[in-house]
Amino acid sequence: MTASPFDQINHEPRYSRVAMALHWLLALALVALFGLGVYMADLPFSPTRLKLYNWHKWAGISFLLLSVLRLVWRLTHRPPALPVAITRAMPAWQNLAHHATHHLLYLLFFVVPLLGWAYSSAAGFPIVWFGVIALPDFVPADKALAELIKPLHELSALALMALALMALAALHVAAALKHQWIDRDGLLLRMLPGQR
Repeated sequence: MTASPFDQINHEPRYSRVAMALHWLLALALVALFGLGVYMADLPFSPTRLKLYNWHKWAGISFLLLSVLRLVWRLTHRPPALPVAITRAMPAWQNLAHHATHHLLYLLFFVVPLLGWAYSSAAGFPIVWFGVIALPDFVPADKALAELIKPLHELSALALMALALMALAALHVAAALKHQWIDRDGLLLRMLPGQR
């Protein structure tokens, strides 16, 4: 009887518990932030809308800080390489997509919340994180700058980047599920806690 690819993957190096926790926490935060952003965008001006906008800002700053922590962890604790059997079986375009998706996700983890912070600062709406910690303005309050950033924030760049971030996240999930259920190589097990 031949060994299953799952047997091989169980002996490959896995992500650390910290890397797993940051991965899943950021995944949940991303879904929550996106859902909140979509929901609050069309609300009429009201105390509820203002409250949700503050929550969105707090969550965005928290997401940014978690992204910094995750990047620092990744730079100081190298992730395990793809198993050799998977690397050999993976077409070149999939390997390129694997690396490009990860790099673009990391880029957007920083660009999307920083653009939101820049717009809030330029518009003269400081961020008081969780209503307790006043954050410095990311850019100086400047009506002209706010008018320049506003369309980027509301209509095009930020919305497109948020959608791109969600699309990349969906692609990342789809690739993980493909490896788990179609390729049956057990790659997903490296990021699931409790699997040894």
